[in-house]
Amino acid sequence: MSALKKTINESVQEGVEEYLQMMGGEPVSDLYDMVMSEVEAPLLRSVLVFTNYNQSKSAEILGLNRGTLRKKLRKYHLL
Repeated sequence: MSALKKTINESVQEGVEEYLQMMGGEPVSDLYDMVMSEVEAPLLRSVLVFTNYNQSKSAEILGLNRGTLRKKLRKYHLL
């Protein structure tokens, strides 16, 4: 499958599999939190750029209320 047709699901799965292989049997912990923080920040940034930093439109696209979006933006230092 070409990179242009790769789904988000496939990209995440591929990235996690590569990470686990790269760890070479070393203990891995908190993988869920690590993946969520690695994915959430660029997701928020991309949607903000797409909406020209309109938080109301971004929140609508993401399916979040504006307060929750603002909390996440502060968490990732995107405000």
